[in-house]
Amino acid sequence: MGIRKADVEDWKQISLLLNQLDYPDTEQFIKDKVETLLMDTNEELLVFEEDEKVIALISIHFIPQLAVKGDYARISYFAVDTNIRSKGIGRKIEEYCNDLAIKRNCDRIEVHCHSRRTEAHRFYIRQGFTESPKYFIKMLPKFD
Repeated sequence: MGIRKADVEDWKQISLLLNQLDYPDTEQFIKDKVETLLMDTNEELLVFEEDEKVIALISIHFIPQLAVKGDYARISYFAVDTNIRSKGIGRKIEEYCNDLAIKRNCDRIEVHCHSRRTEAHRFYIRQGFTESPKYFIKMLPKFD
């Protein structure tokens, strides 16, 4: 089938893909998160489906900018099943998102990718991303 918008019913397969990215135990809350993202007009949650199985996902946010003409897109989660990586599926999804971002008046796409994900770094470089070394984060108190 290829790339399509995610459905709430995809939550189990999305949870399994996130587990491959070292995000365990998402099955406790992922269905609610998927529902929330699907209602957000500045979000696209997409999956790649093959033989009725979700084998990849991407979550991309479109962020309006105040001080510059172009907006930007941020990839927050991007996973391709470990058993089928390096077969061009990630490239197809990323290029699809490029087109979405251009249509949404974005002049760039950014992604935060942990330093341990060296294979992902090579993928992003092949796709034309460049490293931007400063990234600040502030952790907030935990909530229930």
